Amino acid sequence: MKVIAKIDELKKAISEYRNNGKSIGLVPTMGALHDGHISLVKRCLNENECCVVSIFVNPTQFNDKNDLKHYPRTPKEDCKLLQSVGCTIVFAPDVDEMYPEEDTRIFDLGSVAEVMEGKFRPGHFNGVAQIVSKLFYAVEPNKAYFGEKDFQQIAVIRAMEREINTGVEIIDVPIVREKDGLAMSSRNRRLTENQRKNAPKIWETLSKSYTFAQNHSVKETINFVIDTLNAIPEFKVEYYEIVDADSLQPISDWNSSKRAVGCIATFCGEIRLIDNITYCVK
Repeated sequence: MKVIAKIDELKKAISEYRNNGKSIGLVPTMGALHDGHISLVKRCLNENECCVVSIFVNPTQFNDKNDLKHYPRTPKEDCKLLQSVGCTIVFAPDVDEMYPEEDTRIFDLGSVAEVMEGKFRPGHFNGVAQIVSKLFYAVEPNKAYFGEKDFQQIAVIRAMEREINTGVEIIDVPIVREKDGLAMSSRNRRLTENQRKNAPKIWETLSKSYTFAQNHSVKETINFVIDTLNAIPEFKVEYYEIVDADSLQPISDWNSSKRAVGCIATFCGEIRLIDNITYCVK
């Protein structure tokens, strides 16, 4: 496994595979890797001869400087884990390498970027588009892999790819959960012991809402989730919306969407966690 910090060196290493007709896969990450990331890496390895994993905490997608400052960084542990599963190349640049000058690009991401995370984290998705597009240009992968925990982000990246048209196939990979149901996230390691005990109630509540929704309206289901979690000490729901899986626009009744997805962002103490669930209501 090669660990590379410079784009020119990265391009040279990848070209050896590309020139021999090998498929290139990319797994963009911000490090602090867990089994959710590894599921992406394994999928990438299964479908490509060269698996590139990027580790870069991207400053342009953080609208909270404190969150950027405290985002967990574990590069040595990350590389050890990636080597154990057979990763080909780790790309671990510094900020100056990725942003030698200010990136002033503004992407036209459409309505999928304006709701939920887009509403509560201004500029976040444009920052995501900046770094992912830079990675696409640097790696030129055949496929890129993203976890469904960031459900809205996948839609945004698809919109970005339609705009820049690099030909990268976007692959979404199912959420990986802890045994108690908590969606795996690098931010989980920042939870206190008591917060970690409570955090699985997010998925527990979403799961209960699936049954609740069979005999209740969209609005009632939304209120059920918000009220249930807000009643638990340390939880403060930022939003819970039920949206059409394709447009990401809120729905008002179950018949208005072929596939409805409930997306949540909630604070557990000071740590912001997200999750989602797909509803099938007849």
